[in-house]
Amino acid sequence: MNQLSDRINNLSTSATLAMAAKARELRAEGKDIIGLSLGEPDFDTPEFVKEAAIKAINDNYNSYTPVDGYGDLKNAIITKFKRDNNLEYTASQIVVSTGAKQALYNIASVMLNDGDEVILPCPYWVSYSDIVKLNGGIPVEVKTDISNDFKMTAEQLEAAITPKTKMLWYSSPCNPSGSVYSKEELRAIADVLKKHPNIYIVSDEIYEHINFIGGHFSIAEFEDMYDRTITVNGVSKAFAMTGWRIGYIGAPDWIARACNKIQGQVTSGANCIAQRAVIAALEAPASSIQYMVDEFKERRKLILGLLGEIDGIKANEPEGAFYVFPNVSEYFGKTLKDKTINNASDMALYLLEEANVATVTGEAFGNPDCIRISYAASQEEIKEAISRIKVALS
Repeated sequence: MNQLSDRINNLSTSATLAMAAKARELRAEGKDIIGLSLGEPDFDTPEFVKEAAIKAINDNYNSYTPVDGYGDLKNAIITKFKRDNNLEYTASQIVVSTGAKQALYNIASVMLNDGDEVILPCPYWVSYSDIVKLNGGIPVEVKTDISNDFKMTAEQLEAAITPKTKMLWYSSPCNPSGSVYSKEELRAIADVLKKHPNIYIVSDEIYEHINFIGGHFSIAEFEDMYDRTITVNGVSKAFAMTGWRIGYIGAPDWIARACNKIQGQVTSGANCIAQRAVIAALEAPASSIQYMVDEFKERRKLILGLLGEIDGIKANEPEGAFYVFPNVSEYFGKTLKDKTINNASDMALYLLEEANVATVTGEAFGNPDCIRISYAASQEEIKEAISRIKVALS
């Protein structure tokens, strides 16, 4: 008998992690798999960050941490928000968590009741929808496409709002599309939300520093949105610290206190050594990681040029993060090497089996016409991967 809860039985497996696991299995079988599925920088964590962690060990940081984070880390986060985002927060408005994913789950847990609707511009990060569902919410997908760089318009937002709408969740720069909302686009969205004062915003800004257009804007900078916005960030992407598992929020005091409360019952405080290292990361100037951003920009140019040589693949130019999200729907209904491609999932599986390249289906991100390709890999790997894809699709 199946004794598992309906909650877990109805939960989807993370498509990005599932593809990474499949790629590892095939590598273990001796296949030469190029992984372009995970959102993980291929750089080493900066030396000054590692040195801070080593110092913390030598200084005997080994005890339980405060649930919402060390006080001096929260001060570093406050300084970062002011320096980079022109946002004023106090210590009681900051909660440090075991990665931005836990921060998002905390938010859903404390904000959503059964039946509350959460608007998700598509494509959205793979875990948003299931986090909302796990907490009784109903994801409401707003479709976008490559023609408008996968960005939701104010008119689309207005049309999606119902009396049950509780929240809007979005990321900028966006995972998986790399789209970046401008200040003007966010103002238009804010003008819609002004008419609906009971809707709250989750602004996921984890890719903030991997931005190729020279500027990042936070919707909480608008005075009329500040008290309704939870800004989520972390160090995983910009500082190549995915495994250190530290994320954080800046939020209205009452929401932050609620997140602190639930985290105290679920995991308590985040890792002590990682927290000390993150202080060093956040106190460093943005120029300390510019070499990574410059390299990602070169890789973006490379991969877009190579994809442009493949008939049937249509890609726009992402403005941030390290993904391309090409439309592959021209292949739907076609048979390649005796395998019929009916959707993006078929395409991702075909590329894994026939080209030995791991990508992720766009269906997991709410867009069934696209696949996500990460260019957080070396230029040599990118060249080889796209060459294999070109052969497999020819």
